[in-house]
Amino acid sequence: MTTYKETNGTNIEILSEDPANPVQGQIWYNTDSSTLKGLGYVATGAWASGGNLNTARARLGGSGTQTSALGYGGNPSNTRTESYNGSSWTELNDLNNGRYDVGAAGASNTSALAFGGNPTSAHTETWNGTNWTELNNLNTARTELSGTGVATSALAFGGNPNRNETELWNGSNWTEVNNLNAGRRDLAGAGVNNTAVLAFGGENSGATSLAITELWNGTNWTEVADLNSVRNALEGTGTATAALAMGGVEPPTTGKTEVWNGSSWTEQGDLSTGRQHLGAAGTTSAGLAIGGEPTTAATEEWTGAGPAVQTFSDA
Repeated sequence: MTTYKETNGTNIEILSEDPANPVQGQIWYNTDSSTLKGLGYVATGAWASGGNLNTARARLGGSGTQTSALGYGGNPSNTRTESYNGSSWTELNDLNNGRYDVGAAGASNTSALAFGGNPTSAHTETWNGTNWTELNNLNTARTELSGTGVATSALAFGGNPNRNETELWNGSNWTEVNNLNAGRRDLAGAGVNNTAVLAFGGENSGATSLAITELWNGTNWTEVADLNSVRNALEGTGTATAALAMGGVEPPTTGKTEVWNGSSWTEQGDLSTGRQHLGAAGTTSAGLAIGGEPTTAATEEWTGAGPAVQTFSDA
């Protein structure tokens, strides 16, 4: 029987975390998640089940990556914070201010920003991997807003009631900048800083779901190609040139997933569980859908088309 070493010239590596730049066909054992993994190729993006939240909830904030995510707040209004390592969630120290429909930004489960929320709030808190610390408030208190970026460079936009205000975070203060073209609530966003952001979907003052997509260039918002499906209460992740839109209400509640390539949206595989008001983290290659309504603890992991890390099982 031919062994992996005979075929590939090396033993299966034993690592505490996934390699930063694996090559196609590489296999390793991740001791942190106790899983056998490898880099393969996926022809079409799809969702698969991940580990459940410890506390089922909707309208929570989500940030980070598929293997280093944070979920915080939620409905009913609570302070709970949980960290995801790629296979399971762990409860950590609470937010100082219990709320839901919160704006979220962050690069991992050790650095995040939570702002706004319901009850209508301007509170801003930063997460350092252990505790939440209160910082300077938003200029405009609001809920059902969206946010993108990281803990030191974020953007907050939209909100209830159908706001178009946009605010820029520099690590210590919020500054009001140019407004969205279309004021709306329950919209989604994608971006890794406050100079290149995508805002999409949402609901207007007539309670009509929208497909509008706008691009922020650091100074102004410009309308670009619409989502294929109108919806609000959806969630998004990724960047301004490679974004993921998931779930929401058309109506009805949907599991539809769309991928943005920098110029247009393409529908791909649906969430296994259609839901709205969920949290999200990750990228178009490796995304995460967290909780949502109907109230659930379900987490789903997205593997995008192309080379992707896959987890092997006995099945």
